[in-house]
Amino acid sequence: MAGKEGSKKLNYSVLSAEQQEKLQQFKLKTRIDNEKYMRCHPEIDLLIGDFIRNVLHKRPADIREFAADHFTKPDLLKPTGSKTEGNVCTD
Repeated sequence: MAGKEGSKKLNYSVLSAEQQEKLQQFKLKTRIDNEKYMRCHPEIDLLIGDFIRNVLHKRPADIREFAADHFTKPDLLKPTGSKTEGNVCTD
């Protein structure tokens, strides 16, 4: 987990114009790739939504332990039903 350093603003001015452009292209490609993956796997939305609903309902004292228990349940995919079946995507 990120400590206090994780919330600091990064200083991109130390990068050359070429490095900044490459970084922007990398960020854009990553965002597009992530969006494609999420569209191919709609069950992710269901899994995360179910997790957040449970967190807000149960308000666990130890969120890390709760998350570990939640995502290692043998019946984790049951609530997602047919959304997890038949998703075939190509890159």
